[in-house]
Amino acid sequence: MTIEQLKGAIPEFAKDVRLNLSALTREDKLDEQQRFGLLLAAALATRNPRVAATMESEAATHLSTAARDAARSAASIMAMNNVYYRFLHLSSNKDYATLPARLRMNVMANPGVPKVDFELWSLAVSAINGCGSCIDSHEKVLREADVSIDVIQTAIRMAAIVQSVAIALEAADAAALWQPDAAA
Repeated sequence: MTIEQLKGAIPEFAKDVRLNLSALTREDKLDEQQRFGLLLAAALATRNPRVAATMESEAATHLSTAARDAARSAASIMAMNNVYYRFLHLSSNKDYATLPARLRMNVMANPGVPKVDFELWSLAVSAINGCGSCIDSHEKVLREADVSIDVIQTAIRMAAIVQSVAIALEAADAAALWQPDAAA
């Protein structure tokens, strides 16, 4: 499935989502690798198979195997980190923060793509997953690397759009499954 086909699957009630999706591949604040790696990592973070498969397909035509693997790694490692560090942040018992995490995160030191790209993807996934600690950490690394706030905001906006596509499709699927006659 292509992004154009995915757009066609978005129902009329989510017209704004469809319009926002149209602009994603033309986003000029990110280079091609940043853009398509972010789309893939964000799509994986939505856990929506249709969105993920579409972005896998799109990424295959725009990214090297190493870049696709790095985007997948960003989604995977942040799935773990976002749960763990969100727990530390939200827990009123701060003793947990004094314990070693004991989580392997070697890919963050050598992701196979430029560090800025991997950090953008990790930030986008962290935003989807709602981990404030990880958002702060990745945003800080990006700012220290002189990434502009416009680029960072664009990455988050793109992640938000990808998430909204997944929700719109899931809402349409749920509505199709619900049969008012069956409830009577």
